Amino acid sequence: MPNIKAAEKWVRQTEKRTKRNLDVKTRLKTVYKKAASQTDPDVNSSVESEFDKAAQKGIIHPNKAARKKSRLAKASVKAASAAAAPAEKKTPAKASGAKKKSR
Repeated sequence: MPNIKAAEKWVRQTEKRTKRNLDVKTRLKTVYKKAASQTDPDVNSSVESEFDKAAQKGIIHPNKAARKKSRLAKASVKAASAAAAPAEKKTPAKASGAKKKSR
């Protein structure tokens, strides 16, 4: 326990900030995972703005926000191309009748 009265307040403030920042980080992770699987560009722009706000407030590093936004854009392009392309059927490889020679 701190000996100085102001230090007691610092501890309380730190606990509040830590809890608030953890809530924001958890929300960002959830929103990112949901948006990565979707192809809607409106969802991506709202997620990107949430990352920018968190970076601006100092909750996450600005480079992390940029990295996540980049990966989100890449994932949405991949999801859009997967949705547009028809699923190809894989044919099983035919087993050849020839046996390997043993030495």
